[in-house]
Amino acid sequence: MTGTPATLELPLLPLKNVVLFPHMIVPLYVGRDRSIKALDRAMANGKQIFLCTQRRADCEEPEEPDLYRVGVLAQVVQMLRLPDGTIKVLIEGSTRAVIERFIGAEPHLAVEVAKLEEDLDPSSELEALMRGVVALFDRYVELDKKVPPEVNLTVRGVEDAGRVADIVAANLGVGVTDKQDLLETFQMNARLEKLTSLLQREIEILDMDRSIRQRVRQQIDRRQKEFYLKEQMRVIQEELGGEDAQLSELDELREKVRTLELAQAVEERLLKDIDRLERMPPGSPEISVLHNYLDLVVSLPWHVSSEDVTDLRAAEKVLDEDHHGLTKVKERILEFLAVRQLTKSPKGPILCFIGPPGVGKTSLGRSIARALGRQFVRASLGGVSDEAEIRGHRRTYVGSMPGRIIKGLREAGTRNPVFLLDEIDKMSSDFRGDPASAMLEVLDPEQNKHFSDHYLEIPFDLSEVLFITTANVYYSIPRPLLDRMEVINLPGYTSDEKMVIAREFLVPKQLKEHGLTAKNIEFPKPALSTIILRYTSEAGVRNLDRSIAGVCRKIAREVVSGKTRRVMVTPARLDDLLGPPRYKPDEGHKEPLIGVANGLAWTEVGGVLLTIEVITMPGKGNMNLTGQLGDVMQESARAAMSYARSNAEALGIPVDFRDKLDLHVHIPKGAIPKDGPSAGISMALAIISALSQRPIRSDVALTGEITLRGRVLPIGGLKEKVLAAHRIGITTIVLPEDNEPDVADVPPDIRKKLTFKFVKTMDEVIAEALLAKSDTVLLPQPPEAIEVEEVAAANADDARRPEPLNQPSL
Repeated sequence: MTGTPATLELPLLPLKNVVLFPHMIVPLYVGRDRSIKALDRAMANGKQIFLCTQRRADCEEPEEPDLYRVGVLAQVVQMLRLPDGTIKVLIEGSTRAVIERFIGAEPHLAVEVAKLEEDLDPSSELEALMRGVVALFDRYVELDKKVPPEVNLTVRGVEDAGRVADIVAANLGVGVTDKQDLLETFQMNARLEKLTSLLQREIEILDMDRSIRQRVRQQIDRRQKEFYLKEQMRVIQEELGGEDAQLSELDELREKVRTLELAQAVEERLLKDIDRLERMPPGSPEISVLHNYLDLVVSLPWHVSSEDVTDLRAAEKVLDEDHHGLTKVKERILEFLAVRQLTKSPKGPILCFIGPPGVGKTSLGRSIARALGRQFVRASLGGVSDEAEIRGHRRTYVGSMPGRIIKGLREAGTRNPVFLLDEIDKMSSDFRGDPASAMLEVLDPEQNKHFSDHYLEIPFDLSEVLFITTANVYYSIPRPLLDRMEVINLPGYTSDEKMVIAREFLVPKQLKEHGLTAKNIEFPKPALSTIILRYTSEAGVRNLDRSIAGVCRKIAREVVSGKTRRVMVTPARLDDLLGPPRYKPDEGHKEPLIGVANGLAWTEVGGVLLTIEVITMPGKGNMNLTGQLGDVMQESARAAMSYARSNAEALGIPVDFRDKLDLHVHIPKGAIPKDGPSAGISMALAIISALSQRPIRSDVALTGEITLRGRVLPIGGLKEKVLAAHRIGITTIVLPEDNEPDVADVPPDIRKKLTFKFVKTMDEVIAEALLAKSDTVLLPQPPEAIEVEEVAAANADDARRPEPLNQPSL
């Protein structure tokens, strides 16, 4: 190898993990700033560039000490700029060169290089070395599938020893250091000797790798063969009646069955099932059925129980943290804990929460489980019409499975969880059976100690489970099932209770869920009161929660957009945040009117004012009833009419009015169905007022059932009705005397603001509410139209009537 004194000044392109050899064409991706500028310089000056390899690949800005001195002069064949800013360049090496000195580092590396021309001296030794390299490269290509076979053909067609060495070195899978050593070996014989040594080393490594792979494949084949032979041996042993093969999984099942401490007969039957499973042929479809059954048996909590919380104060604190009010329910749970401590009896009560949607029945069950320190399981019974959903399917059916009770206990992992049976009033029956009848065994404390699931076929003790059922109404629950449960009524929340729930529970929850804090938004009481009264009409707080969430979403968007930092939600701004109000509060009339009485109704969303209007007109004694009145309410109107006719002379009513007048009884909001007997005295008073032309006090509201003899009978839903009267501004309420004990349910602060008149007969009602005859006759004004009416049944039937099968009041 002889060098020429000619030198060139060229831009330098440093390479990472790549060694370029002469006569090689390689694609490169260039992304470093200085390298891109070096390429631009090369394209501007004849496309010639010098390439050398970095000593360390992790060096992003290489300097003189970081680069090898020997590299390759190359020509830029093609350059393409990519959208991400990098450059794809195709470079062809031409000849070796060595760096004489570095010229500069900015804006790119520039060097002065000297070409190294090859001076070949053909000899027999050189020819022998070249042939040996070609032969070894043939073997290397055969072993290494990464090298294309076309390269081997190219090597065989080249006669120049230097070019053969460079092609082989470029396709050899060795490290950068070994390739750089070959590039820097200028003496041809020495270069071929090093290349021979590298080829022999790589061939040995590839041979060893192939041998290892073959041994691994042989081992896998041997294991598959052993498995096949073992299966054959097991089948042969079964055919010969010899000793059964012992399977570890079945042994584990046997041990678990023995530790369950079941009855001896049950244990023996289960062990026989395991033996039968062991003898079954592998393809039998019964294997999965029997295996699933045994897995269920050993996974049930036969003797696993959780410890109940014994600290009554801690349990009471947990209940208060999750729910506001609901005093009766909380007292019942604390009573259960107290009795449990005194008697040490594991028997759990069976409670039934009945109330309108959204009052917290389901969440209360979860809170009770947390207060007791028990596991919580929920099963929704809405729409269930198959008895097998409760008792399970018999194992003779394909796809059989246990019932929801057993599955829930397996999920809980204990035998004494709190088990919530949601929507028990919405079960139905068809040709597949009656699930409500199946629930009789589950919820009967005398029977559920030995509950039998059709799939399990082993009695399971449910006496320690605390069952809680939920329902919306009484009448759809079968009487035998209702008789087995301790019913606790959950009435709708009052406006004051909703205010407390919103401030203490709903607002903090929604602020957390929407990533807001008190620094971003504030809900004052007037705004919450407006949302409660004008944007929701419900017994629970679900729509109230959604409305607060809607406000939070709007504010969150403003905060993220940078429009505001802190918002005070005022009633005036609710129109922008939630739209126009959906409901208009009830408003009573302000002056005494003839034929207009203020009745009170109970609905699922609370108490409401029930305005009863009666007018007279010339006719022949007919009575017209409008306002979508139910059968019971129509009967009450006829009873009131009969009372007025039978006592016409005493009431100051013309005795012959039936021959001259027709009556029209109307209760506004005709789109809402109304029913129940509690509007009896209100309708009687309005009829008497219209016939006697005596006005009725506008500050008095009435509720009570009337008889033909004028007796006033008790009604239900008193608390909600009283709160509705107070909300409207009525100060005097006429109630049946038998309802006097129920006034204790009304909050004390509201009781102080109202006057209660307890009556036994219609004469007392007239004395309290009917004014003297006036010269000025005031006729009822037509009711103001309301844009959005609540479509719900509304009137005051007895919410606690002992006969739940009657048509309910809504």
